[in-house]
Amino acid sequence: MNKGLIGALAVAAIAAAGWYWSQDGIGGATSLAPQSGPAAQGAPMAQVVVPAEFSPQAQQGEVYYTAACASCHGTNAAGQEGIAPPLVHRIYEPSHHGDMAFVLAARNGVRAHHWPFGDMPPVGQPLTDGELAAIIAYVRELQRANGIS
Repeated sequence: MNKGLIGALAVAAIAAAGWYWSQDGIGGATSLAPQSGPAAQGAPMAQVVVPAEFSPQAQQGEVYYTAACASCHGTNAAGQEGIAPPLVHRIYEPSHHGDMAFVLAARNGVRAHHWPFGDMPPVGQPLTDGELAAIIAYVRELQRANGIS
């Protein structure tokens, strides 16, 4: 195949992916919370629909999430304006940020690459594999309830 054609296809695919990820989506937590002016520091960034019931693992994950993550990522992973992004957002869908991305972010921190909040430091309190798995289950169940899968 022609190298120029392959290069053009690669550029087109990257451009299409960039466009897709820049779209807010429609409804639920795939769209950012509506703003009627500048948002207040710490205001929720996404509208999150909470499922009527969580699995037992996700119920425990909510407890761990609240203790280790909510101070930055907000209640129900809705994000906080000026502080940290919503995890219930299609940027964090499993096909783009797999479960291991959450594990690595919690343990090692992560360099800013989607949002203008700066780098995320590692979570201050060490989390076990089981605690991280429960947190991920909680976030994934919130995501599914909001049409992110």
